[in-house]
Amino acid sequence: MTNSYPRRRSQRRSEIPRGPEQTEGLQQIRDVLLPASAACTVPPAPRPAEDGVPRELLALVAYHCRHINAYLARAQSLGTVHGDCMGEWQRLVLYALTDALAHNHLLVGTIAAYLQRQDLDADLLRRYLQSPHPDRYVTREAVDHLDGLTGAVPERSTEPTWAAVGRRIARDAR
Repeated sequence: MTNSYPRRRSQRRSEIPRGPEQTEGLQQIRDVLLPASAACTVPPAPRPAEDGVPRELLALVAYHCRHINAYLARAQSLGTVHGDCMGEWQRLVLYALTDALAHNHLLVGTIAAYLQRQDLDADLLRRYLQSPHPDRYVTREAVDHLDGLTGAVPERSTEPTWAAVGRRIARDAR
């Protein structure tokens, strides 16, 4: 009797790239991202150092992850709902995926702006963002979001949308 285990093992291997191949592929995608049209750098204004992560940042991540996950779940479910109509599926799946992407960019940009404000070393921030250009993420909207989250006074006469959302996230975190 021969052992068929080695043969079966090769059949079970996933075709999804993992490890170095996927890591290199993701880096290639990050490398071609263009800087944001309204990119900015946040001047340092560090808050007193705390032992842990500020509650507002934890709430920020939770808020955006909830929205990102909802959009991704919607995109994933569209195949069962609209699998028989390519036109409807393509429209709705791209709406859901680009909404998830926008939340992700805003989240990354807001955290990057926070770290700039905390005067984190620029090279370290580039390494964390896995990008030579942090301005791919730090936009006016991200800075507005951070201002709302940290309770900063907005520069504009009317409060920007993302500043108001940031204030609400901070209020709910308390």
